[in-house]
Amino acid sequence: MARKRKGRDISGWLIVDKPAGMTSTAVVNKVRWSLEAKKAGHAGTLDPEATGLLAVALGEATKTVPYITDALKAYSFVVRWGQATNTDDTEGEIIAESDKRPSDDEIKEALHGFVGDIQQVPPQFSAVKIDGERAYKRARDGEEMDIAARPLYVDELLLIDRPNADTAVLEMTCGKGGYVRSIARDLGNTLGCHGHVLTLRRLWSGPFTLDDAITIEQVDALARTPDLDAFIKPLELGLTDLPELRATHEGATRLKNGNPGMVIASNVEYGDECWASLDGKPLAVGRYKAGELHPSRVFNLD
Repeated sequence: MARKRKGRDISGWLIVDKPAGMTSTAVVNKVRWSLEAKKAGHAGTLDPEATGLLAVALGEATKTVPYITDALKAYSFVVRWGQATNTDDTEGEIIAESDKRPSDDEIKEALHGFVGDIQQVPPQFSAVKIDGERAYKRARDGEEMDIAARPLYVDELLLIDRPNADTAVLEMTCGKGGYVRSIARDLGNTLGCHGHVLTLRRLWSGPFTLDDAITIEQVDALARTPDLDAFIKPLELGLTDLPELRATHEGATRLKNGNPGMVIASNVEYGDECWASLDGKPLAVGRYKAGELHPSRVFNLD
């Protein structure tokens, strides 16, 4: 018999402003312990030295993580011109240098080539798998890999500030799977001057913003007290991009058991992905078909 996981049956989202020097996994583990939660996960890794919004899903909210992962997200980052590193950030060794520094107009012109549907090669030091092994593990052994380019949708990429000739502050809004370090690297190569990321901060992700966030210091101070529960956001915020359907009472009973259930729908089409609720309580995510929701994920919130 499998061991029953200890902890509280608590569901929802805790939005954390991750500090530099802490892994995303360490943040999740701290949140799970602090809330005594049975289950927790995050919706999109941040590099250890990156800061900003990390959405931590608790309990049944972990079933909505893919919808936050797939949503648009925004980053503010500083690029250092004139140097390339083997990690594409300050953690690595300098592997190339240039005396050239781009003008503001040259940067703005180059940014156009990084907007829309682009192809992006992840950094050598990244979590992508190469022949079943994480790229960063092979890179640490000195291996240089041929990593295939991957599609990325960039909604917006703007020059925000130019503190000095060596640096530029950029903001990017993009879809799933974007590597800001790759943007800095490729932008530097396009401008003929090299580049890497100095600092990186996630500003928002899907429906969550830094205005929703709690600091790690606050998590520590309120750990294992009811005051920390007050910061938990509702599970259904992870479903903001999906239409909400109202289930009938009979339909709700069927949906809870994993069966198609009758819903009241408007402005949705056959086959649309939606979520159903009863009295404001999330029941399931699924596909709408002929007056019923056919569930793919069922929430056990009783």
